Amino acid sequence: MENTPVILLLLCALSLAEEVKCQEQPQPCLSDIHSVLREHSVKLAEDRLMIEQLQTLNQGQAAQLKTLLAELEKRTSQVGTVTDQQAGQVAFSASLRSSDITLGPFKAHTPLVYKYVVSNIGSAYNPTTGVFTAPVRGAYHFEFYFGAHGGAHGTAAGLMKNGELIFAAYEQQPGGFGTAANGATLLLEAGDVVFMRLWENSIIFDNENRHSTFSGHLLFTM
Repeated sequence: MENTPVILLLLCALSLAEEVKCQEQPQPCLSDIHSVLREHSVKLAEDRLMIEQLQTLNQGQAAQLKTLLAELEKRTSQVGTVTDQQAGQVAFSASLRSSDITLGPFKAHTPLVYKYVVSNIGSAYNPTTGVFTAPVRGAYHFEFYFGAHGGAHGTAAGLMKNGELIFAAYEQQPGGFGTAANGATLLLEAGDVVFMRLWENSIIFDNENRHSTFSGHLLFTM
């Protein structure tokens, strides 16, 4: 038992050495933890602010896009309305001449040019060529009246569409003044042409009373 104090001293020395060793090892500091937490908090706040800004930007862009689409639809509707109105404003009426004249007889069918224009809404009729050109696809109505003094030659003319005879009218008598008339409603494509043609060996008369006329107008688009 004489060695007991020495053993105790050795044990105490070993325990003290172990405690010193543990104290020398690095341990996280409380201030360092607080610093890391602050950095994460700042980063989180920045991310949240960025998300809010993106949401606001997206909402603004969506509202702007909605406004632009509404404006585009409005303009498209207005353009369509104006186009329909302009297309519906097609009508003309013209007489052969405004002074005494007798045309014919000719040896071949001859296009008639109605030079005295009373109305030409939409400018679809050309008084230089006597040709009406359809500006839009639709149903058009045409009427024609003509006359001539009786004698050896009758008065005859036909309504032509793109060079094809549609309707004709004819009158011949030995004396006096004979007249004829006809009309038609036609489905025309944009660019189709309609005009009058005097028959061969026929005559047509007009004066300031405008006996010989050619008229047409658009009924509706299709």
